[in-house]
Amino acid sequence: MQCYTDVLPPTAVTHSLSLPFLSASANNLVVAKTSLLQIFSLKSVISDGVDGSSERIHTTKLVLIAQYDLSGTITSIARVKILKSKSGGEALLVALKDAKLSLVEWDPEKYSLSTISIHYYEREDLQGSPWAPELGFCPHHLTVDPSNRCAAFRFGYRNVAILPFHQAGDDLVMDDYDPHADEKQPNAATIPAESPSTTAAPVQTPYASSFVLSLLALDPNLTHPVDLAFLYEYREPTFGILSSQAASSASLLHERRDRLAYAVFTLDLEQRASTTLLSVNNLPYDLQKVLPLPLPIGGALLIGTNELIHVDQAGKTNGVAVNEFAKVASSFPLSDQSNLAIKLEGSVVERLGQGRDLLLVLGSGELAILSFKIDGRSVSGLTVQLVPQHGGGKTLSTTRSCITTIGRGRIFCGSEDGESVVLGWTRKTEKANKPKDTDVNGDDLELEEDEVEDDEDDLYSAPKPTVSLPISGTPSSAPDVDEGYAFRIHDVLINLGPLRDLLFYDPGTNANDFSSVSAHSRQSTEIIAATGRGKNSALYNIRQEIHPTLLSHHEFPGAYGIWHVAVTIPDDEADIKIRNLVFISSIDQDRQEVSSVHQVVNTSIEEVIDSDFDPSAGATIDAIAINGGLRVAQILMNEIRTYDSNLGLCQIFPLAEDESEQAAVVRGASYADQFILLYKNDSSIMVVKIDESGDLEEVERDDASLGIKCVSGCLYEDSNDIFRLESDDESDDEVGNVLMFLLTADGGLKIYQLPKLSRPVYEAPGLSFLPPYLSTDFFIRRTVGRAKLNEILVAELGDSVSKSPYLILRGEFDELTIYHPYQSIVESRATRVLSFLKIPHFHRAPFAGEHFMNGLPQKHQQTLRAIPDLGGYSAVVLPAAASSVAILKPASSLPKIFRLNTSGIKCISSLDAPGCRRGIICIGDEGAAFTVQLPSKCDYSTGWTAQMVYSGDEIQAMAVHATSDRFVVGTSHSKDFKLPDDELHPEWSVENASQFPVIDHGTIKLLYPGTWSMLDEYSLESSEMVTCIKTMNLETSEVTSNRRDLVVVGTAVVRGEDLSALGRIYVFDIINVVPDPDVPYSDRKLKLIAKEEVKGAVTALSDIGSEGFLLVAQGQKCMVRGLKEDGTLLPVAFIDMQCYVSVAKELKGTGLCLIGDAIKGVWFTGYTVGHDQSLNLAWSLQSHAVQEEPYQLRLFGKTSQPIEVMTADFLPDNKQLYIIAVDLNSDLHVLQFDPEHPKSLSGQRLLHLSTFHTGSFPVTMNLVPRQPTPYELYTSQDRGMTRNGMSNGQNSEPYKDPPTYATHQVLLTSDSGAMSLLTSLSPSTYRMLLALQSYLTTALPHPLGLNPRAYRAVDADLSAGGRGVIDGNLLRRWGELGSWKKNEALGRIGVESEEMLGGLLQGLDGWGLG
Repeated sequence: MQCYTDVLPPTAVTHSLSLPFLSASANNLVVAKTSLLQIFSLKSVISDGVDGSSERIHTTKLVLIAQYDLSGTITSIARVKILKSKSGGEALLVALKDAKLSLVEWDPEKYSLSTISIHYYEREDLQGSPWAPELGFCPHHLTVDPSNRCAAFRFGYRNVAILPFHQAGDDLVMDDYDPHADEKQPNAATIPAESPSTTAAPVQTPYASSFVLSLLALDPNLTHPVDLAFLYEYREPTFGILSSQAASSASLLHERRDRLAYAVFTLDLEQRASTTLLSVNNLPYDLQKVLPLPLPIGGALLIGTNELIHVDQAGKTNGVAVNEFAKVASSFPLSDQSNLAIKLEGSVVERLGQGRDLLLVLGSGELAILSFKIDGRSVSGLTVQLVPQHGGGKTLSTTRSCITTIGRGRIFCGSEDGESVVLGWTRKTEKANKPKDTDVNGDDLELEEDEVEDDEDDLYSAPKPTVSLPISGTPSSAPDVDEGYAFRIHDVLINLGPLRDLLFYDPGTNANDFSSVSAHSRQSTEIIAATGRGKNSALYNIRQEIHPTLLSHHEFPGAYGIWHVAVTIPDDEADIKIRNLVFISSIDQDRQEVSSVHQVVNTSIEEVIDSDFDPSAGATIDAIAINGGLRVAQILMNEIRTYDSNLGLCQIFPLAEDESEQAAVVRGASYADQFILLYKNDSSIMVVKIDESGDLEEVERDDASLGIKCVSGCLYEDSNDIFRLESDDESDDEVGNVLMFLLTADGGLKIYQLPKLSRPVYEAPGLSFLPPYLSTDFFIRRTVGRAKLNEILVAELGDSVSKSPYLILRGEFDELTIYHPYQSIVESRATRVLSFLKIPHFHRAPFAGEHFMNGLPQKHQQTLRAIPDLGGYSAVVLPAAASSVAILKPASSLPKIFRLNTSGIKCISSLDAPGCRRGIICIGDEGAAFTVQLPSKCDYSTGWTAQMVYSGDEIQAMAVHATSDRFVVGTSHSKDFKLPDDELHPEWSVENASQFPVIDHGTIKLLYPGTWSMLDEYSLESSEMVTCIKTMNLETSEVTSNRRDLVVVGTAVVRGEDLSALGRIYVFDIINVVPDPDVPYSDRKLKLIAKEEVKGAVTALSDIGSEGFLLVAQGQKCMVRGLKEDGTLLPVAFIDMQCYVSVAKELKGTGLCLIGDAIKGVWFTGYTVGHDQSLNLAWSLQSHAVQEEPYQLRLFGKTSQPIEVMTADFLPDNKQLYIIAVDLNSDLHVLQFDPEHPKSLSGQRLLHLSTFHTGSFPVTMNLVPRQPTPYELYTSQDRGMTRNGMSNGQNSEPYKDPPTYATHQVLLTSDSGAMSLLTSLSPSTYRMLLALQSYLTTALPHPLGLNPRAYRAVDADLSAGGRGVIDGNLLRRWGELGSWKKNEALGRIGVESEEMLGGLLQGLDGWGLG
């Protein structure tokens, strides 16, 4: 019984698309990251030129609008212009794995996606012959007609689904078109395709009934399709197909040379028939893609690995060879540009503007320009030129997965191997009198004449007079590329994929770490991850919490509140313009609340003595700068005192009118522009206005405003008119842009426009129900189900790129709810209405029992604080005794809630002063004050902090040597591969090629984690690369039995296809040496103490048993080896696997091993360590132990069915032993070794309990210890256990009963950059969460209309009746429910309170992980 949760979302971009989505005039970018769909808008940021230049630089940045976690894997996306959409923009067509299509649009009323339809094409009768490949192994491709008349979805091996769309010009194609034809029930004999949700609704759908065509029905020669795409400039939907009659192969080139054919078919949507227009045969075998081109080029571009071929509408071809292999592999006539010596594998192509040039991004990341020479209306030639380095030709450094034009001069380049970027381009002109135009982003771009031409040139119309223009890239008239295009990066999206390896590293106590001086800081374990491929490979320090950088430490005994105020000093009085004051509230020795004022001087905080400040006036509630920073307002419980910049008393403003109101004291305050809001403990409010001289006066109130009762309130200056609220009283000219938000006593929201207090301009009485969409119309007539809210705050969140206001609510147990305001368009009213959208997040409020464990005082309840500049972010912080949090919002993500790695914080205030720029100051236990900053160069867009610490060559594997505190990293770089000398093949010695294939060449590096600098390296031999690195405690002497921590490296020597691979085992010691005087940490070096060459590549390493031996997977065997004094590795025991071994691991200290191969499945083995000793499973398996001869690997059990194991690991759970494996299809298999089960045949078969689809291709799997959550610790105390799992006795003896919570969990990494957790559950918790999963499946809306249960389900023959794995991603959406639905769900699943459920869910979110 397990739960699977993605704790880190995918970051690798697989698809991208630009379209007007949010509105007809919008320019949006849609990005797909495996199962994550993101919608961005573009924003231009203007900055000053470099080196003091007066030129202003315009940079385009991406701002995230919305994102959706889908229950499916995206395979393709396309834009469709439908007749009518809710937003007025275009619709989005998404293709998903297993033949699904979903048509969605933007709903401005809900500010979210709206699913129009979903289409399924996964029925078994569509699969054709029984020997055809399964649906999941076939490529899925989606293409849309440029005129939006239909879409073609290729699925299976030879099936194409045609989905027609209604357009305004349908009568031109189908004169007898019936607008209600799609409402009729389709004939199963003529439409064997689809089961979409087409009902007999009176409203016309934007699509007609779809149908499926077999490619063999179009043309019997289309037996092996390669690619297809719709073409431009045809009156009817027309697409081109690239295919062959026989499968092409490089090894059969001498027999199947030039076997590809390109055919163009036109579709008759009414008759559901096709006509062949043209066919081009004998094309090169390596063509892979069809790229349709609009006018003025037209036709299609066929992209191969060695050549580019253009085919126009008449079938005329022009091609260019870009390397020497094109002539060798094909006899097709091509122009020769083989001197470029470029490779087109993995390249992507995109059009540059409206001209005749295309951008070609190679697989290496280099940029090239493909130009077309046009004579009249016909293409007469192609030219390719590389972009020089000074023009940005080497700006990108890795393969691109997709490329999309997002505006004039802007292109988005997505990648699965590295960072995705927004690439800007400009084109220089040699003619000074050439007309110029300025794009929306501010760049001056050349106004090409073809950009001014009418784009609606009809294919059958009379040809327009053409103007001869110089064509870029032609030999005769093209300017040199040096004078042509220039490229630069505008914005970057972080990518942590593929996560190739990761380590848990404890850096120890750092003097600059905030946790080093906090008594309640948690264990600061870091996750060091190796990410990316090629030149984009790097090491990242990934943490779930923020570890602030400590700058200074101060002591203020008894302090519990702190406020920083920056005061402006007039120039005629002092040279210093800004004076940084700090107000502190504390409790003195007489238990009286007092205040003090201090001044920040460099890194010290000194108390101000000579002033009119009165410490005995009482505790400070708030302190703010008013009147343009010339005065300071100190808000006390019963009065407000204002001071000038020298702390001279200016005014005392009493807050109590008579003696009867003395009991009503101020609980909190808020300030904006010229107003101060004060809310008191009797739920009353007072608004104070600041005049031009800085004096305070109360805003007039009528009888209605006197009766306002609120729990909390805040002010917000809506300078950008985001809320667009106006008073109904048009005669009132004094109404400004300051809004007052009040959380009423009955849980409603009221917004006033100051200084008008007579009537609110906006009311939402259902706020405390916390609905997904909050508006004035939302209200539930029930008293139960309301959440108890304690505080409201409206503040800006964002960074320097984009900032916007958010409404933040704090609940009874410090749970946070975030709302985003937007203007919804209601069709019934035809007006815009202010609404609020709940932002999903996965932060869990601290368990209440933790407060009692920490013993922190709760007298002074702290509130949300808006920090205007926290490391470049406009943030909100919440100090808490258990765990303080900070809300940050990068431009490329939604607001994220981060825990600070400390507890016991009483108050937090912003601080921007010398010694602590853009930081905060915190008050901790016993009055300790800290000034801290956010760590530099950290990315927060994923919900985790990610900091790049090392980059260089591609990282293959790594290990940490704990004894020396050093990292050993195996890297590789590409080198040309040449055939080795061989006596049997003398022809290998002569290679006439100028281009050679590349192969990885490995290097072992020693890194110091303090600065991440390289201390030593060991270069491997030619064609040898690192496959695995482990740190093991090995026996170094058979005589003395001494053991030492050593680094073991496994390598593979790849010598081509005709020679078998070899492997080597290296054993390194990290020794002490004399350091460089200037580099004190350079006192370690690598020392090779053993080297062994073996047959077959070394694919896995693991320590085994307690004798100091190691387990090596070499070739098709797994062998136990021991290190001898002479530097050899003596074989001790082995097991024959008969195929490639993908993983080999030991359950630490037990001698139990799992071995996974690429064909058969998982092998569960054991290693014996003595003649009379047997394997101790430690989970009550002693009765099944057998006496074995010394030094043997014995097979205990294996899987009953083949599993293509990519990675695997153990998962112990009390007395049960599970084995978790992930296969090639991203399916997770839960296996169990249980000899007592009758279906296990006494343990010979591993029980197959359940299968779960993860959706991401697996890379690594690690068994990690699990830190119990505060809720689990609190419940364990009731069972007589302490925080460490020990009894409450004085001797702290170990508990006898096992803990109720899981002590281990499995951490998985994937190729998409996602990181997931698999956690064991107790039976009671499993039943509870299973019921919750069923409730959420029906209660929550699912984007694109997908079924989460069907997405996770896998058809598998389970050998035992195990229970399925719970989908933790669905459980994490618990916060999207309204409070009334939460109460309903709690009653169904049998949980007493939401706090208890939050404690359970917190353990599934990776609590304490990194």
